[in-house]
Amino acid sequence: MKLLTMIAVMAATIAIGKSVAAETGLGTLIEREQASLSAVPVRKFNGFFGIRNNPFKTRKARPQVEYSKAWLDAQPKAGGGEQFACLAEALYFEARGETVKGQFAVAEVILNRVKSAQFPNSLCGVIKQGTGRKYQCQFTYTCDGHKEVINEKKAYQRVAKVARAALDGLKSELTGGATYYHTTAVRPRWSRTFTNTARIGVHLFYRDERYRTALSN
Repeated sequence: MKLLTMIAVMAATIAIGKSVAAETGLGTLIEREQASLSAVPVRKFNGFFGIRNNPFKTRKARPQVEYSKAWLDAQPKAGGGEQFACLAEALYFEARGETVKGQFAVAEVILNRVKSAQFPNSLCGVIKQGTGRKYQCQFTYTCDGHKEVINEKKAYQRVAKVARAALDGLKSELTGGATYYHTTAVRPRWSRTFTNTARIGVHLFYRDERYRTALSN
């Protein structure tokens, strides 16, 4: 009986020793795993488990447009691809003598045309529509028979910044969805049938109610 009791006690002691050893080994393993996980960047860790970033985290606000030459001069040098070049060129020949606000308004009209089913769906397409037929184009400078030469470099740099800001999505919404404009020096026939939406500088802006853009809705 005593022998059986001693055997039972020894077995229990061995079992406890194994359990302690197992728990100690598990604790060490857990510590190592925690250290490895801590080394993983939070962004990658969240992405692996499908965890999204906090949607309420404060985002950097877009800079606000100021309609002044001082604001334009403070902006970085503008650049871009083909569509940017078309818009910058159009603003130079159509509105370089206009106020900064007027230049943004002209840019807005061109962008509105891209959004309208009435016109081509690219900036270059809109600007060059009708080119090749003298005085039958949408923008006179493209079909007046004169070569487009940019002589006023400073003026071009400024309107290029206007083009860049417009393409980058800086909100202006100056023209009420207009897709047409003309200067105060002329009065084309179509101006009698379209809705006059704004006058900015020396330009009058119009909307064709048959083709309303998203901005005018």
